[in-house]
Amino acid sequence: MDMIKVVSFRVGVIGLAYKRKLSFMFFLFLICFFNGESMQAANDDGNLGQEIQQILDGSPELAGALMGISIRSAESGEMIYELGSQTRLRPASNLKLLTAAAALETLGEDHVFQTELYIKGVQVGHVLQGNVYLKGKGDPTLLEKDFDELASSLKHKQVKLVHGNLIGDDSWYDDIRYSRDLVWSDEQEYYGAAVSALTASPNDDYDTGTIIVEITPGEKAGKLATVMLKPETDYVKVINKMKTVAADGKKKIKVERSHGTDVITVTGTIPEHAGVTEEWISVKDPTEYALSLFEKSMKKHGIKVLGKRKKGKTPVGADLISTHQSMPLSQLLIPFMKLSNNGHAEILVKEMGKEAAGEGSWKDGLKVARNQMEGMGLNMETIKMRDGSGISQVNMIPANEITKLLYAVQEKTWFPAYLNALPIAGDEKRMVGGTLRKRMKGTTAAGNVRAKTGTISGTSSLSGYVTTKRGERVIFSIIVNNFVEETGITAIQDKIAVMLAEQEKLLVSDL
Repeated sequence: MDMIKVVSFRVGVIGLAYKRKLSFMFFLFLICFFNGESMQAANDDGNLGQEIQQILDGSPELAGALMGISIRSAESGEMIYELGSQTRLRPASNLKLLTAAAALETLGEDHVFQTELYIKGVQVGHVLQGNVYLKGKGDPTLLEKDFDELASSLKHKQVKLVHGNLIGDDSWYDDIRYSRDLVWSDEQEYYGAAVSALTASPNDDYDTGTIIVEITPGEKAGKLATVMLKPETDYVKVINKMKTVAADGKKKIKVERSHGTDVITVTGTIPEHAGVTEEWISVKDPTEYALSLFEKSMKKHGIKVLGKRKKGKTPVGADLISTHQSMPLSQLLIPFMKLSNNGHAEILVKEMGKEAAGEGSWKDGLKVARNQMEGMGLNMETIKMRDGSGISQVNMIPANEITKLLYAVQEKTWFPAYLNALPIAGDEKRMVGGTLRKRMKGTTAAGNVRAKTGTISGTSSLSGYVTTKRGERVIFSIIVNNFVEETGITAIQDKIAVMLAEQEKLLVSDL
């Protein structure tokens, strides 16, 4: 029904109700009914609402689930379609959209994380009578080669023997390692790694605070498999119970870290000639992990430490030997958002707290993030933000608030970096397609949809931007909660995104 007809008909109904002295309750019912119909007509603008409803009606996976859909014009911010859009739902990793925006606004896209190397003591010839201090300031991208570079600066000072201790300083942030709602069973998982100001990553995916366990079949069936760590470190202990089986045998690998320890147990079977299998697992204490890698780098450069590896603060008056800088935040956003890196999110929260409030904690960082979101027009009274990554089952946000944010950030000078960090549908390149690289392939949404995914138990979300065939950019957020089976949920989101990409007519009413 077009808007003018709806308005005229509504006026007629009101007059009729008055003339015939209908009951007040029935009068209200008529007003609400036609108000709702006119709103739907404005929002659906043709068959858009019907197309979405057909997708939902044909999706038995949604039985008993909760859904929030918000679609608005990227140009005007005007709402195009909404369903359950004001209902607070768990966003999973869609919360990273808020964290990234708050971090860019607070820290700036050129922000870098530093790692500093100090010495305190007296050097006599090649001997340092004192301690070496490695001070972390939150860099989640430190690799083994970076520790090598720091160690080489100490070698450049002609130090070959440290008659003292090697001390890791992680005091830039507080000593709380996990966000408050992280369940203990997730602590060993790469996505639940502990957070520290001094940490390390095993490769350029930058899963900070984790290590890669490499399993290779033994020489023949019946032999133990070979288990290696990448990077190699003496910080963790590996118990290898992995057996090699015949080539036609079953591959079943289980890698576990005992709760509260750094003992990694590898069990199961791997067939002959199966090749190398890699599994990521978190370490108990990222500071000690990073310190072990730095000591290994020192040994590689011919520097021996007579004392112990310890944690402590860098004393006033220590001599700064070298500083390593991370990539700028604009580049760090790519692995953070493309691969949905939880560790990066939580580090950014603590860094915001350190930068704006002087305390590198979740409490202060989340307060800064909430203030930034409020400044961008979000209604924080309807949002619960308990961490930066979205792993908490207590986080809640309506879909409308996400599209409101995605509309507001377009005016920011850092928006190109923000948009560039979003996964691109159907692009197989890991640091381009990210978590969307295998979705919507071969559709009009491929190479078009730029959106953040989100998945935790019973929750799936997809929010971002899509350009229609007519060339209009549209903002959308689709959040599904409380489903039982995960199969098919992302396909529903993809169908809606593809449907938006295929729209040929103006979606927003000109009325």
